[in-house]
Amino acid sequence: MTAEAWSVVEELWSRPAIADRYGEEVTIGEHMLQTAARATADGAGPELVVSSLLHDVGHLVAAADDDDRDRHHDERGHELLAAVLPAAVAEPVQLHVAAKRYLVATDPGYRARLSAASTHTLVLQGGAMTEPEQRAFLAEPHHGDAVRLRRYDDEGKVRGLEVPALGHYRAMIEALPPC
Repeated sequence: MTAEAWSVVEELWSRPAIADRYGEEVTIGEHMLQTAARATADGAGPELVVSSLLHDVGHLVAAADDDDRDRHHDERGHELLAAVLPAAVAEPVQLHVAAKRYLVATDPGYRARLSAASTHTLVLQGGAMTEPEQRAFLAEPHHGDAVRLRRYDDEGKVRGLEVPALGHYRAMIEALPPC
């Protein structure tokens, strides 16, 4: 099953949107590679590294004329990944937008560290979580990994940063347990 996952990843990475920036200093592809490199440097396990690598694949399947909306890329990415990768990979992808909303609500300095593009999408995504939303988020089994992924996501936006290419992660993806 995970050989199938690698094929899905390669196909997604071949889409033209991989080179889009969506208001950031780096392309989506560069951003996801940097996010995975941050997870690796932090000592994250393979599932979280792969989640970090693939967290924004939902942007790659959005309509081209949908530029000023969030596109629900977290849900779209989850749909793509849950069919070929274990929940420990797919669930943090689904929760990484909620993790941003959670951190804005619970970490006083977090909002100020967001990029302009992330600040813009925060509004589209619902803003800071309410207390009931926070409780629901904390009840999710993968919320801790989603918060870690979100922090790697925020750090993975450095123009010109050299990180391993996509192929570096092939063996890791193929070694994951089936979904």
